[in-house]
Amino acid sequence: MLRDCAVIAIEGTHASGKTTLTHALAAYYRERGIHVATVEEPARHSPFIEEIVVHDKGQFDLETEADLFGAILSAQLRAARQHTMIIADKTIANVMAYAWIVLQTPPGSREAAVLKAMKGFCEAWAPTYDAVFYCVDRFDQHQQGDPYRAKVLDLQTAADRVVRSTCAAVGQRVIHIPPNMTTDERVRWIAARVTRLGITRDTPAALGITRRQAKTPVARSAP
Repeated sequence: MLRDCAVIAIEGTHASGKTTLTHALAAYYRERGIHVATVEEPARHSPFIEEIVVHDKGQFDLETEADLFGAILSAQLRAARQHTMIIADKTIANVMAYAWIVLQTPPGSREAAVLKAMKGFCEAWAPTYDAVFYCVDRFDQHQQGDPYRAKVLDLQTAADRVVRSTCAAVGQRVIHIPPNMTTDERVRWIAARVTRLGITRDTPAALGITRRQAKTPVARSAP
């Protein structure tokens, strides 16, 4: 919760359907009169990432990762100011997880010190998220004309492992979405869980969700 705004996050590796689900879930709540906003991942709007991915200049470095970390935090805070619910395309722990993958962090280095500080912040910030839903499915990463996705094609499996372990390390509780669902099924399943958590007032019956479907245990991410 940020002030009086509920904070939902969709988590997972890249090409797991996070962005599609984020917008579909926002549309669902918008249709029901909830003043909701989506918070997109910051990488696609970062001048640092644009230099690396689009213009092929430089490489992923500490400054790039620090910019992404600050950008996602700022975007979530600003969106929450004027809405009653925000749905974020990943948590700040996700940004830290990718930083661990792309940066060299030898002991005593500035990189290691900054990532340690990020970890401490993520631990303190974890309770801000009212619910974090983890996408376990993986979809085709090859999207023609998407230079951002092409840059991380070989990182999907490693990212999934590191994102899970990072969430666990910072105490970020996640709820795993059952696999092999359509987007509409994912939306209704999440909405039922959000209701059970007391974040919204919709009932499972109104959502077309059976009692058994709504009862899937909350799990802490495993390394």
